[in-house]
Amino acid sequence: MDIHINDDIIMKKAHPCGENKFTVLRVGMDFRIRCKKCGREVMVPRAKIEKNIKKVIREGEEINA
Repeated sequence: MDIHINDDIIMKKAHPCGENKFTVLRVGMDFRIRCKKCGREVMVPRAKIEKNIKKVIREGEEINA
């Protein structure tokens, strides 16, 4: 998957606060992502992230909800 820093991702499963949109802060073998609602940062292994991503929104793109 082609994911870059500052991309927003929509996950299949929601964070415990109820939000499913995250911002990517670090990319590598692990991803550091920040919840858009509560601001909590989480480190997640690449394999788990790639399996659970529903959509990637590039920096500068609009969300059509």
